[in-house]
Amino acid sequence: MPVLPTIGHWQDASSTQDASSTGSVPVLHQSNQTIVMPPTSQEEQQSNLIINHHWREIQYFAEDLGNGITLDMVAIPSGTFVMGSPETEEGHRDSESPQHQVTLKSFLMGKYPVTQAQWQAVAALPQVKTELESDPSEFKGEYLPVEQVSWYDAVEFCERLSQYTKRPYRLPSEAEWEYACRAGTTTPFHFGETITTDYANYDGTDDQQDRWKGSYGNGPSGIYRQETTPVGSFGVGNDFGLYDMHGNVWEWCADHWHDNYIGAPTDGSVWLDDNHNDNQTKYRERLLRGGSWDNFPEDCRSGSRDSCNPALWPDVGSFGLRVVCGCAWTL
Repeated sequence: MPVLPTIGHWQDASSTQDASSTGSVPVLHQSNQTIVMPPTSQEEQQSNLIINHHWREIQYFAEDLGNGITLDMVAIPSGTFVMGSPETEEGHRDSESPQHQVTLKSFLMGKYPVTQAQWQAVAALPQVKTELESDPSEFKGEYLPVEQVSWYDAVEFCERLSQYTKRPYRLPSEAEWEYACRAGTTTPFHFGETITTDYANYDGTDDQQDRWKGSYGNGPSGIYRQETTPVGSFGVGNDFGLYDMHGNVWEWCADHWHDNYIGAPTDGSVWLDDNHNDNQTKYRERLLRGGSWDNFPEDCRSGSRDSCNPALWPDVGSFGLRVVCGCAWTL
């Protein structure tokens, strides 16, 4: 039996942390972090532009990947939420219906998308099933999210990490991802009714022929950075303590794509295709969540969904990953 990680409270990234050895109990630290919450007053709700901040303690542990590189994992509490988006939500698509209640057990989730430094550390570990390119990203930087990653690459990353740490790392189910993103909110974004490029990396520009717009709801248009940004660089997270859930890079989920939620699991489990006789199952599209630097705000909503052939590498740097771990922990 592996030693289970102990959960502590999140420490600012600039603070010194003692890296734990593989399989041992991580050293704990404690501090507060900035959380962004949706507007609460009637005036704020009407403006849709005011984003509130508060502080809360986040339970976490830091997985040691060697050479001073750690992977911060945040404790996501068990709970029940409504998955999908209402038909009245701007940008709603039929694939986000019907809304349905899902109850999930607690799990651990990466505080950020996997960075290039973390990817390179794990890519150097012994192969489990497939080879991994150590530096696949279009945009280079150790603190930038890894991208140009196929679904099978993401799975291999999780399997190598699991083999190294003796803990069950994997891709999140789609339900786990949305539950973690919403963090108790029901608005289009965990920020609230709208979003701005001051708080997330997406294409916030308007088309001059009005074919698309870079604003959402009553929010303003913004900028288009045309590249990824360092993880956590906007300095704000949701109420679970997760960063970059809207924009920057799409994040792979474990599920097969389904055109809607009819028949979807209600326990937060991965929803897979049951047709084992289909020779094309290997290539059936897998879920992507969160939007990216190259998408408009409606694609970055908490309920927005997309998919891609799992065996393909995207031709732009927009597909990344965020890991979860289903192991138990102690406080």
